[in-house]
Amino acid sequence: MENKDSNVLPQTVRLNRFLAMAGISSRRKAEELIVAGEVKINGNIVTDLATKVAPQRDRVVVGNKTIAAEEHHVYVVLNKPKDYITTANDERGRKTVFDLVRTRERVFPIGRLDRNTTGVLLFTNDGILASRLMHPSHHVTKTYRITLETGLDEKHAAKIERGVHLEDGKTAPAHLDILSGTKRRGVLLAIHEGKNRQVRRIFESFGYEIKQLDRIEYGGITVQGLKRGGWRLLSAREVSSLKKQTGIEH
Repeated sequence: MENKDSNVLPQTVRLNRFLAMAGISSRRKAEELIVAGEVKINGNIVTDLATKVAPQRDRVVVGNKTIAAEEHHVYVVLNKPKDYITTANDERGRKTVFDLVRTRERVFPIGRLDRNTTGVLLFTNDGILASRLMHPSHHVTKTYRITLETGLDEKHAAKIERGVHLEDGKTAPAHLDILSGTKRRGVLLAIHEGKNRQVRRIFESFGYEIKQLDRIEYGGITVQGLKRGGWRLLSAREVSSLKKQTGIEH
């Protein structure tokens, strides 16, 4: 269980996200419920979509149902194949990761991988853990195996490790290794941020074309033993490790 010590400030999340993570509805439907006055926090009706909730402190009621702070949490890792997008629905009819991951509880991906990126993709309905895993302040490592069209210049490698200026700010220092026997075309990059398409944009900023991008690890979780498109529940030890990395006591 998570620590409920009164000296620990509770994690706050947007109300619509909390309802979605709790499996009540999609975020869009949750917004409709909020605007319609169907949601109460600590006995008060809230209609402001910007409202935040502290799941371990606040009592949230939808209709006549109290949404418990501790729902039955599910944690999943998927070995994402290429050509699947990280969304629940796609108006263009493209394949989504939810065509692969089917659980009784409504789960959501922790962050995103673009359509052409493969590898480790985590899912959960634990909104607190998801938020902390995605926040760079917790320094949770994500490692990518990258195959470039051309060999990586040593000067560019050094700059990537120090941080690269992108249009949405400078990236944090990263750890980079050149894979032997690849003519400097094979690279391992470990980061702890989650900027949109960050890895691709880093290399594109130096003029490199990425032929293959595979996330091989997220917070120590790998897809070893999983074929592409396969998924499994995380073990209790793996969940415990992720919580420890993000400062969640249990």
